[in-house]
Amino acid sequence: MKKIILTGGGTAGHVTPNIALLPHLKSAGFDIYYMGSYDGIEKRLIADFDIPYQGISTGKFRRYLDPKNFTDPFRVVKGYSEARKYLKQLKPDVVFSKGGFVSVPVVRAAASLKIPCIIHESDMTPGLANKLCIPVADKICCNFPETLQMLPKEKAVLTGSPIREELSSGNKLAGLDMCGFTANKPVIMVIGGSQGAASVNQAVRAALPMLLEDFQVVHLCGKDKVDNLLLNEKGYKQFEYLKSELKDIFAMADLVISRAGANAICELLALNKPNILIPLPSAKSRGDQLLNARSFEAQGFSIVIDEDDLSEKLLVEKVQELYCSRQSYINAMKQSPQLDSISTIMGLIKEIIKESS
Repeated sequence: MKKIILTGGGTAGHVTPNIALLPHLKSAGFDIYYMGSYDGIEKRLIADFDIPYQGISTGKFRRYLDPKNFTDPFRVVKGYSEARKYLKQLKPDVVFSKGGFVSVPVVRAAASLKIPCIIHESDMTPGLANKLCIPVADKICCNFPETLQMLPKEKAVLTGSPIREELSSGNKLAGLDMCGFTANKPVIMVIGGSQGAASVNQAVRAALPMLLEDFQVVHLCGKDKVDNLLLNEKGYKQFEYLKSELKDIFAMADLVISRAGANAICELLALNKPNILIPLPSAKSRGDQLLNARSFEAQGFSIVIDEDDLSEKLLVEKVQELYCSRQSYINAMKQSPQLDSISTIMGLIKEIIKESS
């Protein structure tokens, strides 16, 4: 039985693609282990899957001044030592990394032991953690055609991002029933990430009187961001977040308004959902969502609204435009080479093991 170590953490986006790979790795006969931080989100998310978990010391790589910049390098060095010790004991055949700062000591330690490593970059431009792993990785998976130009040619593979299979098994009628919606009016799904997006929430709610004339709106608005004054608004349903029911909401949605996080938009691509992206502006991030969104726009998958331009009037105009031309966006998404990500990545894993054995 072949052994694989999965790593990645810090945010859910660095864990859920690994989770999407689990059933395929199990069916292929892999013995699966996970390496992450002592108590990060990855530990909580992986706990549901009965997989051995090894915690290591971690430190964050920051581009800004912070007192922890003086102590975190020592935590990274400790994590490298812990990862190397565990890897020597376990002797895995391959390491697959989804990124995040926890992955750096794992990948670097594995490479020092000649254990082959595959890393995955979700955003168009590699993040700092993956930049530190690229020199020692055997293969680098990515989501965007533009990213291939930024990576070593002999290592880069356009794969797309692994998407949880259950998202494609939703029941439209169950979604309609949960929201109290009719089947005779199209549905807009609004999702702003796990924490919600205040500016998106505000614009959608301001536009509701116009949107509800032609659409029903289901709004995943984030923890503690439900507007109690709108609880009884006909055709408008709010949730802080959803877990198992999310697949039914996706199945019900005709259009989606979303932030432009890499995993979120890859889910929209996999589900062929016409969408409007409102990326997090560069002032609030390293600018990756802006680049992600522009790539999807250039490929014909999305309409993009910059947050600085966002207004209820513009939002309604773009929703109407998207709905009228939705089939062209669906057709473009169906032709994307990034749709077969899981089988492509599984093929890479098996190929790497074969070459190193």
